[in-house]
Amino acid sequence: MRTRPFLLAAGLLASVLTPLTLAAPAAHAATAAAPYDFNGDGYRDLAIGAPGATVGGKAKAGAVSVVYGSSTGLKTTKYQTFSQNSTGIPGTAETGDAFGTAVTSADLNTDGYADLVVGAPGEDTPGDVDNGTVVIIWGGSSGLSGARTLINYSNMGDTYRYGQALAAGDFDGDGDDDVAVGGTGLFSIWIVEGTFTKSGDFAGGRGSGLSYGPKPFSTTYGVEYLSAGDINGEGRDSLVLHGRAKGTDDALTAVADTGIDNFADWLEYVPGGYVSAVGDVDKDGYADLVIGNQREPAADPSGALGGKVTLVHGAPKAEWVDARSTSAFTQATNGVPGTAESGDGFGKSVALGDINGDGYADLAVGAAYESFSGAEDTGTVTILYGNAPNFSASGAVSLSQSTPGVPGTAESNDRFGGRVLLSDVTKDGKADLTVAAPNENGGDGAIWSFRGASPSTATSFGPSTTAVSTSGAPAFGTTLGG
Repeated sequence: MRTRPFLLAAGLLASVLTPLTLAAPAAHAATAAAPYDFNGDGYRDLAIGAPGATVGGKAKAGAVSVVYGSSTGLKTTKYQTFSQNSTGIPGTAETGDAFGTAVTSADLNTDGYADLVVGAPGEDTPGDVDNGTVVIIWGGSSGLSGARTLINYSNMGDTYRYGQALAAGDFDGDGDDDVAVGGTGLFSIWIVEGTFTKSGDFAGGRGSGLSYGPKPFSTTYGVEYLSAGDINGEGRDSLVLHGRAKGTDDALTAVADTGIDNFADWLEYVPGGYVSAVGDVDKDGYADLVIGNQREPAADPSGALGGKVTLVHGAPKAEWVDARSTSAFTQATNGVPGTAESGDGFGKSVALGDINGDGYADLAVGAAYESFSGAEDTGTVTILYGNAPNFSASGAVSLSQSTPGVPGTAESNDRFGGRVLLSDVTKDGKADLTVAAPNENGGDGAIWSFRGASPSTATSFGPSTTAVSTSGAPAFGTTLGG
């Protein structure tokens, strides 16, 4: 049985699904802002999800903090924190909304300021529990302000937990960024097409079920994680979909060429994992894909002892079919710091960015359950440097709260490396490392910021720094975007 996409035209949507008023598209800026540059100053800013945050007395309503970049790194005195109780944000903070479960960014209305997209998959809508919602918060010269709800074209009981995964990119090659939204249920992936405006009709969208085909996805887990990039060198972004195999909880990962309307019929399956990142590791002009799988082979056939990451090389589309070049890395790989031990969770998180400015994307890998010094699940982060054709173990670095210069103390259940990010917050042309430990201090969570990946530059802050309540377990840093 072939998977059929659900395609919707903008005019039909306006009249049937949402009574919105047409508005003229916003004028395009000469140059669109880079993702996560919310105030247009050229520095990448950091979005931090705390989906467990208590807001207005409502447990796990969720919040997102934005800390702004500067020439000296993240400027914790310059931040904004948003919840569904914030002025201008649609909705109301309610128990279990989990606002901040996923974030992504692009200059959606091409005004020269990046916008922030936030998922709240636990949002209840009339007649539907956990239907989910997604909000766009608009960038501007003074930062983020004003918002609108991203349309849910399947607001008819076919999709649940809408917004549990997000990615932005130009998926149809028309030059405008689109937003991909993952959820559960019959239609588990949706693309809302650009251009976007602050009011008026959306441009249209398409969705698909992934539960049929040679390797069907589970509708229960749905699409749990998304990443995007021009892996095929076609001038448009492919979409990387993470879910579970139907009937199991084994990782299932596929690359979708979303330039095809019925893209779900033509998925390219790659090694299974739960997270991924896209960047040019070997400097050949094609974006490469890194997939993280933290599980043991007894629990997931795609896993490895202690966890692993897999590098899948980008290439012209014809070369991808049955001929993907891949390399796997574990803590047993020669030169990779540490030892592969059961339960380390190597690959729990991954990020790509050019730390040393040599043009090759480097890799940060979180091993959130790594244990040492008598403490359990303290966590580490490993840095592997990009090279041709693969990552080089030469100069590989391991970081933890036991590393000299890194603030804090390695304690049981901190899960340092639960999320990692590489982005240029200092505007020097090199990526800087951000590490989250969402379970730090009993579930409060905390963030570490490095210039490059140098431990001597590390600073740390927790949820109180950005006015996120520590009531309950906010899990500050469950999601990072930058």
